[in-house]
Parts: sequence; C-alpha cells; structure tokens
Amino acid sequence: MKRFLSTTLIFSAVFFASAQTGEHNLPVLSTELQTNAANMSSTRLGRIDKTVQEYIDKKWLTGAVAIIYRNGHLAYYKAFGEDDIDKKTPMKKDAIFRIASQTKAITSTAILMLYEQGKLLLDEPISDFIPEFKNQRVLEKFNSADTTYTTVPVKREVTFRDLLTHTSGIGYAAIGTTEMNAIYAKNGIPSGLGVFDASLLDRMKVLATLPLQFQPGEKWMYGLNTDLLGCLVEVISGMTLEDFVRKNITGPLGMNDTWFNLPKDKFSRLATVYTQTKDGEIVKWTPQVANIDPDYPKVTKHYFSGGAGLSSTAYDYAVFVQMILNGGIYNGHRILSRRTVDMMTHDQLDFTFDGANNFGLGFGVITDKGAARGPLSKDSFDWGGFFGTTYWADPREHLVCLFMTQQYPNSHSDLNQKFQVLVYQAIND
Repeated sequence: MKRFLSTTLIFSAVFFASAQTGEHNLPVLSTELQTNAANMSSTRLGRIDKTVQEYIDKKWLTGAVAIIYRNGHLAYYKAFGEDDIDKKTPMKKDAIFRIASQTKAITSTAILMLYEQGKLLLDEPISDFIPEFKNQRVLEKFNSADTTYTTVPVKREVTFRDLLTHTSGIGYAAIGTTEMNAIYAKNGIPSGLGVFDASLLDRMKVLATLPLQFQPGEKWMYGLNTDLLGCLVEVISGMTLEDFVRKNITGPLGMNDTWFNLPKDKFSRLATVYTQTKDGEIVKWTPQVANIDPDYPKVTKHYFSGGAGLSSTAYDYAVFVQMILNGGIYNGHRILSRRTVDMMTHDQLDFTFDGANNFGLGFGVITDKGAARGPLSKDSFDWGGFFGTTYWADPREHLVCLFMTQQYPNSHSDLNQKFQVLVYQAIND
C-alpha cells in the first residue's frame, strides 16, 4: 500500500492547449501499442519481461499484468504467468483484480464531486451529516489485558479533509494498531472486505462512539477514513456508493470492468488470489485467510467499502488515473474541475506521512525528498491495494503506470520498485 501533483507550468501548458483545441483532445487511452509515439525504447522495455518472468520462474509470483501509458500512448501492456497455477490457465491482460485500497481514490473523487456541487466544505465537521460524530473522544490509556481504556475530549471535530488525508485519528480494523484492532474487533467494526449485508451507516455510527487514536489533524495514520467517506457519499447524495460511482464516475469514463458487485458475465475473468505460507509457498487464498472470502466480488452485497471494495482491470484503472492527469476530464466527460484536481494533488500535510512523501486528497504525493530516493518524479501521485496492485502517475513525464498482481503477503514485493525503475530507464527522449 503506497503514494501527482501538477506543477503550474504543466497544468498551464495542458489547459492552454485544451482551450485552443478543445478539451476532448486531451489524451484518451488506446489499446493499440504505440511505443515510438510514447518515446519509449521497446528494447529497454523488454527488461521488464525478463525481470517479471524471472520472479515467476523462481515461483515468487504466479502472474501479473503491467500497463504503461506515456503522453496518452500505450507503450506497454502485457500479462505474465498464470491466473490459476493448478489449472495452468494463463493470465490475460483483461483479468479483473481485487483492487482493495485503490478504491480509495475513486471514493475520494466521489466526495469531491459532492464538494463541487456545494453539498459540503472540506473543513466542515462530518457531524453536520452524521451527528453521532459530534463530541468524540481520544484514546488516552489502553489496557491490553481486558481492552478497557480511558479517553480525553477531542480538541476539534473530524472534518472531510481529515478523512481524505488520513489524519482523523480513525484506525484500521484488523490491520491497524494493537489498540484499535482490539477496540474495533470488540465492537464489530469490519475492515470493509468480506462484508455483505451489514448496514454501512449503522457500522459507521458505532465507529463514531469509539475513541480516536489521536487528536484530529495531529498525525497521519492509515484507517477506515475512506469507508466513512463512502458512507458520507450515501448520506449526502441519497444514493448507494455503488450507484453513485457507477452513475458519476465509472459509467461516464467507460470503466465497464470496475464494480463493487461484479456482473455474472465477468466472473470468469476474476483473477485467482493467492497467499504465502510461512515457508514461502504460494497457495490459493481460502475464506479462512484473514476471514475474507476470496469470491467476495461475486457475492451480491449491500455494504460498499469505499476504502477497499472495488474490482477492476489494469486498463480501466489507467483510464481513471489518466482522467486525473488530464485535470479531471477524459474523452469529453468532466468528472472534476481543473482547480479541484489541483487541490487534490497538492501536499495537504505539514509533515511527511512515510518519512519522505506527502499526502493529497486521496493518495500519496511524491516530494523532493521522495524523488531523490527513487525514480518517480516530484509531484507524482501513487498508491496501491492490499492484494498486490499498485499504480502511479507522473505529470512531469506524462506517465500512467500499473502493476497488478493478486498475492498477499508477498516476500518478493520488491518487484514493484523494480518495475518503477524499469519504466523510467526505458524513456527515450
């Protein structure tokens, strides 16, 4: 799980051009390979093939899909290995992946659309919409022996900006801190995956009664913030998160393979998900692993996790990322205004969240320090998903890249970083 910020010069150039030629002329992604037009070396891109295949041959990875767009041109789009190692079925480029936390950027976009409709302000307390979040408490002392705790009052209320930047003090169920894991488990707060028929609003109202890990705005901590944002989308819009996303984001963008409830005619394309034993053996995920049914995308559900519930393809998600890179528009469909995207992709924190990088309104943002440590340019944005998916966009190099796998944990996840290096070394201008 990981990290676009547009510089003034880049956005000025892009939008001056769009004003002259029409917004519909902003990059629309093709499925036709155009390596030369993307100014990337096909020979150097071949190093990706060799590296990924090496991981597969060593049985460190079962299969993957990689996609690279530059200047709106498809430079690279390949599937590797097998979707099902028992049946020996090959991985296909249009495989549908459980994208987990890559859902967060889409839900964040949904809340920002409501912001643009005048329904809310980013620094408005969320208790204006769910009153149970008024007068929250902050954890002071925690007794691990019996999970009891003491609290102190909040200094201020949690806002939409706090949720978008993961600075609310809300933790994550199951994968969070020891204290929050215990408190959430005791009160039936789910991580978002494998939940089908519970009421999202009811669960969030319970969450409101539980302590925050710290005072809002003081720190960054990954948590159920975006699940709560998804609930707020439902409360404010009067629609389910699934319907809102389909009507306003994935539908207009033509993302026909991106769903909370996967249509039956797409079941056969859902990639098999794997896990790793303590001995390093890769085995199929079963419902007993983390209490998550691997078939949850196929199960009709009414609990829509804004932080983790979507499934998608590499191409579909590339379209979404390109929309943001375009300043909120894709193929004539404006999802967000240019100015809101500029806000979304700017540093929001007065501190780094991982020791090097900042956070925007929905994903990580690469800083000068982060750019000095790795290949992604300053102002790139990126994040990933629990089951082994990752994406980034680089406005300086006009890049949209995804590397999709379905395995957690993965002791050889360094392949994600190698993929980044291999992308940039292939740029040929």
